[in-house]
Amino acid sequence: MEGLQKIALVFSIIGAIAWGILGLFNVNVVELITGGYNIVSRIIYIVVGICGIINIGILFYHLKTDH
Repeated sequence: MEGLQKIALVFSIIGAIAWGILGLFNVNVVELITGGYNIVSRIIYIVVGICGIINIGILFYHLKTDH
């Protein structure tokens, strides 16, 4: 499971950087790479969202086991 957690963290970091670029420069990196909003960009958004959910689970698991 540790490998999946690391992959989810990497995707979440990449997603956060993409959001930061969008906020700072008004450039949507995902749509720039995929050529607009299409099925590929939608899949990327879904994968990053799932990775964020996985990271929420990791956060609460570590909070529960640190006591």
